[in-house]
Amino acid sequence: MTASAHAAHLAELNIATLRHPLDDPRMTPFVEMLDPVNAAADHAPGFVWRLMEDGASDATGLRPAGENVIVNLSVWESQGALWDFTYRSGHLEAMRRRREWFDRHVEAHLVLWWVPAGHLPTVTEALERLAHLRAHGPSPRAFTFTSPYTAAEAAQHVRTASPVRPEPAARSARPTPAGDSAAV
Repeated sequence: MTASAHAAHLAELNIATLRHPLDDPRMTPFVEMLDPVNAAADHAPGFVWRLMEDGASDATGLRPAGENVIVNLSVWESQGALWDFTYRSGHLEAMRRRREWFDRHVEAHLVLWWVPAGHLPTVTEALERLAHLRAHGPSPRAFTFTSPYTAAEAAQHVRTASPVRPEPAARSARPTPAGDSAAV
């Protein structure tokens, strides 16, 4: 889908605190799910972009929220597209088993917010949204699946920015084709 079809896209960040290092045998089932789940996301209806560490197929090596905290940052055409991938695809198996691999969070660990179509959020931006949600609760600026806001409700918080590239340590799962600034 092109940027002209949707004026705004939904960005999401979720963080998870590892129970064990990724190379620990107890984490093997999770690590083995990474490539298939990420490939499914890359081909899911409504998927736009996901953060990946430079030279890697995922973002598990990036640790901007702490040495034992992994991040997942992605952009979707709509909340429905993200919901369907999260809860109606092979990703659901990872969700069901998350307590084997990750500590239970006391604070919010997932945040959603609207961005202009074509904008790729940075990790810094995403962590700021999570901090805002934790400090102020759900709002059009930072919300959750259970307390959603529409793009229209969030319009005052959507920056009018031209498309940007991911931070230097990351790359996109769907690179922008040459000469097509609308696709991300």
